[in-house]
Amino acid sequence: MKLKDVLEKTSQFFREKGFPSARLDAEILLSHGLGIERIRLYLDFDKLLSPAELERCRELVKRRTQGEPVAYIIGFKDFFNSRFKVNSDVLIPRPETEQIVEEAIEWCKKGGLSNPRIVDLGTGSGCLGLSVLKELPSARLLAVDVSGKALAVARENAETLGVLDRVTFLEADAGDEATLSRGMAQAGFEEMDLLLSNPPYIAKTDERVEKDVHRFEPHLALYAEDQGLSALKMWTSLWGKRLSRPGISMMEMGTDQGGILKQYYSDFGFSDVQVLKDLAGHDRVIKGVWHG
Repeated sequence: MKLKDVLEKTSQFFREKGFPSARLDAEILLSHGLGIERIRLYLDFDKLLSPAELERCRELVKRRTQGEPVAYIIGFKDFFNSRFKVNSDVLIPRPETEQIVEEAIEWCKKGGLSNPRIVDLGTGSGCLGLSVLKELPSARLLAVDVSGKALAVARENAETLGVLDRVTFLEADAGDEATLSRGMAQAGFEEMDLLLSNPPYIAKTDERVEKDVHRFEPHLALYAEDQGLSALKMWTSLWGKRLSRPGISMMEMGTDQGGILKQYYSDFGFSDVQVLKDLAGHDRVIKGVWHG
């Protein structure tokens, strides 16, 4: 069978399954299965695929039709100009999360922070903190996660990006005060300049969660108590007081949590509190400046 026929049939099959990015999924999986760049799918349109090549592609397509996310199938996800290893132990990085990285870099540059101290809570793959480190050569990072398996992925990504020597990894519960003391000491931080996080913020009763997200992505990274607000509130109140003056906290949140968290940040003592919207116009990030 020719490559063009396999691509067309796979795209059509995915469309019939209701996948919103059917063509893109087909391109990514087939190029991965064949070990070629996506552009070669079109440059080699008339290439006849061998039985072995067809079998590799069929296996990837089968996994996708069972609902497994493309990023888990191919083992990586591109995020903020870098490629991050991912597996079922970590949340798949989303494009909307890049906004926190952009804001963090801008804050450091505008404030003239030459050696920013950054804390990334619930680091997962490390995409948040490590992306900032890659752009700011003198920055240092404390990456905290309760999952040792997630930290193993983050460590591998840090090594791949060439920033491993500037990261302290801590396997612990970010909501525990002992974690705060131990983590800051291990990182050599008296205080931090940036507090970043993409915490679990989905209510366990939220029925809007995509079925395949619920089935395949780690629930520790998705769901939280108190209508999805428990980690956001707990991590802010515990770690926020160790911010420098001025320091900044930015955390991703659910689209219906902006009003509650804006009030919470203000009551806690943050100033210049903002709810940042994503490209779709949805509330996405809570941001506040700490003056102590």
